[in-house]
Amino acid sequence: MNRIDRLNAILIQLQSKRLVKAQEIADKFSISLRTVYRDIRALEEGGVPVIGEAGMGYQLMEGYKLPPVMFTEDEASALLTASKLMQSMSDEKSSTHYTSALDKIKAVLRMHEKDHIAEIDEHVAVIAHPSVRYQKPAELHLPKLLKGIASASVLDILYTSLEKNETLQRKVEPVGIYFQSNYWYLIAWCRLRNDYRNFRTDCIKKALLTEEKFAKEHPPLQNFVNLMSAKKQLQKIVIDVERNMVKYFGEQKYYNGFVEQEDAGNYVRMTFLSGSIIGFARWFMLFGDHAKIIEPLELNNLIAEIAENILKKISVSSMLLT
Repeated sequence: MNRIDRLNAILIQLQSKRLVKAQEIADKFSISLRTVYRDIRALEEGGVPVIGEAGMGYQLMEGYKLPPVMFTEDEASALLTASKLMQSMSDEKSSTHYTSALDKIKAVLRMHEKDHIAEIDEHVAVIAHPSVRYQKPAELHLPKLLKGIASASVLDILYTSLEKNETLQRKVEPVGIYFQSNYWYLIAWCRLRNDYRNFRTDCIKKALLTEEKFAKEHPPLQNFVNLMSAKKQLQKIVIDVERNMVKYFGEQKYYNGFVEQEDAGNYVRMTFLSGSIIGFARWFMLFGDHAKIIEPLELNNLIAEIAENILKKISVSSMLLT
């Protein structure tokens, strides 16, 4: 990126937040702090009213407006792709808000950029995997949850737990939301349980944004994400599969923790890191007569136990029929 383009990009970055630290600019453009300071001075000399100093952060003077942002075709394509994902992975209300915001962005695009988006719109789609059941919910309360996070406001929610199927009124201090395996989750401090809890947003029946503010400083969302990843114990599994069977695995191998595969003579040796050895055992039984387990030994014993239980039930059924 040449300096003119970088100065323009820094100007856009200054618009995006109330305060931007020099290190953020340096990290984004892979430049030194000294270069950041020179670029800020160049903007000031060009008449841009930048407030702040090195070590504190920078912001634009209140009321300063830039002309409409110009997008490249690649950036416009990225926005369209994001809109398809948003429509597929969020609720109706959030999808409507995003579409409205995208229309405003499209309004400032140049004519050839608008033509570009119109041309590719019908050629980008998000399709759910047939083996994954997912029905888009009407309400996930995402805008309300985000308002609570941004304003440090207590949320009053009516939540039905998945484990006990118990519906309770709770007051929570929201920390963050994240998307995983087709569901949105809210991490929040639950005043009822006096601890941090993970709430699946489609199980929130009602959500009220109260006027009560919370002063407690919660750890950032990434801390909780890292903790969840650390708690999840992954089991290494190695199997040999007949070559003609591998093509039928499709995406199922990724759902079961597929890592890599290599040639092993008449077989393909496949390595997995699985979060559930029982779940893997039951998946393995779908093609087990065309494969063999290399490790761990525990998996062999588990599959043998499941197969023995199935055989007993088949034997009992046969006796009843006769």
